[in-house]
Amino acid sequence: MDTLFRRKIYDEMLVWKKESNGESALLIEGPRRVGKSTIVRLFAQNEYRSHVIIDFAKASTEEKNLFNDISDLDYFFTRLKLLKGISLYERESVIIFDEVQQYPIARQAIKYLVEDGRYDFIETGSLISIHKNVDNIVIPSEEESLCMYPMDYEEFRWAMGDKETIPLLKEMLEKKRPLGDDVNRKMLRDYRLYMLVGGMPQAVSKYIETRDLMKVDKVKRGILRIYEQDFHKLDKTDKAKAIFRAIPSELYKNSTRYQITTVLGRINSDSIRGLIEMIEDSKTVNIAYHSNDPNVGMELTSDKSSYKMYVCDTGLFVTLAFWDKKFTENIIYQKLLNDKLEANLGYVYENAVAQALASSGNKLFYYTWLDENNHPFEIDFLLSRGSKLWPLEVKSSGYNKHKSLDEFCRKYSGRISSRYLVYTKDLRKDCETTMIPIYMAGLL
Repeated sequence: MDTLFRRKIYDEMLVWKKESNGESALLIEGPRRVGKSTIVRLFAQNEYRSHVIIDFAKASTEEKNLFNDISDLDYFFTRLKLLKGISLYERESVIIFDEVQQYPIARQAIKYLVEDGRYDFIETGSLISIHKNVDNIVIPSEEESLCMYPMDYEEFRWAMGDKETIPLLKEMLEKKRPLGDDVNRKMLRDYRLYMLVGGMPQAVSKYIETRDLMKVDKVKRGILRIYEQDFHKLDKTDKAKAIFRAIPSELYKNSTRYQITTVLGRINSDSIRGLIEMIEDSKTVNIAYHSNDPNVGMELTSDKSSYKMYVCDTGLFVTLAFWDKKFTENIIYQKLLNDKLEANLGYVYENAVAQALASSGNKLFYYTWLDENNHPFEIDFLLSRGSKLWPLEVKSSGYNKHKSLDEFCRKYSGRISSRYLVYTKDLRKDCETTMIPIYMAGLL
């Protein structure tokens, strides 16, 4: 039985139920093991009089055969109720298609089932394959989608029984008031635990149950193996798996982009694009694209050939970074827990910020340039806010210089409303730059 954690997507599902009123189906997308099936089943139990679940990962032949002919929906629903032994009530019941990517013909039927209007429909799908299994079907326009991410830091705090910390941090950030060194150290210690455990529900549940990071690491390795198996199903050359595996080493190099040729050698650019799109669709990664003209509407000027890639969950990232070592040799656990993370391991913090921003609904962009002396500068993340930009620079320590931020803000002064340095010290202002501790990054 999966642990039932409080998840923010539940409130978004409530909005869909109220506003849609049966006029659209809801597709919950996201990576494997992120908690899609659990939250959908909980929602169905709480918000409907009855519900039916068809899990296409293990559906019977009889269940699948229902979709061979949906010309008579009275007959379709009668057979469904007989097979499941569950009563359905008009506008009070929901039918769930779990792992719908496994049986595309059922997804195509959504169009007609929604038009019928008797019941609500919710689908779940892992993006690693849901976009591949659509060649011979009509994608229903009556489908709304929500993306489910690994647990963000606030959801993690909820799981740990703490409902007070994040609202208080939001208040301090709004008022730009420092927390004090002692409080900041405690907040950082809590956040480092989140970075180690991560936000995959199985890993969080195992930590709460055992308080044993070795057992948590074993759970995360199992999830990563599932991802790699899924990549192999779609790409028998295992190039996608190699790209995914190399994310930590590519970030470690601190280069201005993911160097695909160092991972795969020479490869056709069209093939690269296809692989990257497949990996991005899986939601197992967050990708930041280079903005060639940092301004509002960065999607229009992003360079799809220049990007940085992050693992969707920092807990998984930590395990992937030391994939070839046993847990007892995994020094990053000790270093993070003891606040001894060296500067050259700062890519862990960068991955954590990428995860925090992505799960808050931000598309990720970055920017690099050379000054007149060919000195390189980089802004790690650019956020679009209204008609202005918020540039973010990430530091893995208390190092509080922000040369890149200063130069960027001089270069594009008219485009910027706020600027942030994300680091490990207390909240404070340094002239125009707001310096925030990393555990506040998701609040921006």
